Amino acid sequence: MDIKQISPDQVVYFSMGPFNLNATIAYTWLVMVLMVLACIFITRRMTVSENMSRWQNLLESVVSFLRSQIRDVFGENPDRYVAYIGTLFIFIMVCNLLAVVPGFLPPTASLSTTAALALTVFVAVIAFGVLRRGLLGYLRQYLKPTPMMLPFNVIGELSRTLALAVRLFGNMMSGVKIVAILLAIAPLVFPVLMNALGLLTGMIQAYIFAVLAMVYIASATRIERERHDKTRNRQGDENG
Repeated sequence: MDIKQISPDQVVYFSMGPFNLNATIAYTWLVMVLMVLACIFITRRMTVSENMSRWQNLLESVVSFLRSQIRDVFGENPDRYVAYIGTLFIFIMVCNLLAVVPGFLPPTASLSTTAALALTVFVAVIAFGVLRRGLLGYLRQYLKPTPMMLPFNVIGELSRTLALAVRLFGNMMSGVKIVAILLAIAPLVFPVLMNALGLLTGMIQAYIFAVLAMVYIASATRIERERHDKTRNRQGDENG
C-alpha cells in the first residue's frame, strides 16, 4: 500500500463521467455482502438445543454482550435499540478487523464512511427521541435550561456528530498509515505485532463508537424515563 495515500477514497478502480468506483465504495459493499452471507450461513441451522454450532454460539455471545451494554446504558429493555446498535457495532468491527488482510482498505479509514455512520447516529438520536417523547417533547429539550440556550444546544448536537465522525476516521486512518510505514521500514519484524495491535484497536474503536451512539440516544430519551421512574416510585410510596 502506498503510504502517500491518505484515504481509500483516492484509490479509484473505475471511472465513468461523474461516477467513480473507489476503494471505499467497493470494500463497503464487500463487507455488507460478507455480513449478509455470514448471517445466512449462521442462521440457516439455528437451534435452541445445547448442540449449537460454534458460529451460532459466537453470534449469541455478541448479541448477549450488546444487550447487556445497552441495558446498562439505557436502564431499560434493550429490544428497541439492539438491532441498530448491533448493526453499527458489527459493521465497524468487521471493517476494522479486515484491515489486517493484505490489500484490504478499511472503509472506516475514509471520512466519507465515518461521516455517514455519524449521520445515522444523528438521525437515530432524533428518531428514538421523538418516538419516546413525542415531537414537541423532544424539541423542548433544546430550550432548556432557558430558551437562550437554543443555538448552543443545536451547535452542541451538530458538533458531537462531527466529533464522532472525525474520531473514528482519525484513529483508523492513523493506524493504517502507521502500519504501512512500519512495514515499509522493517517488513520482516513488525507484521505479526502490528496485525495483533490492529485487531485490538479495531475492536476497541467499534466498541467506543457503539457506546457513544448509545449515550447520545440515551440522552435523547432520558427525561421521559426519569419522569416514568418518578411516577413509578411515587405510586410505590402511595401503595406502601
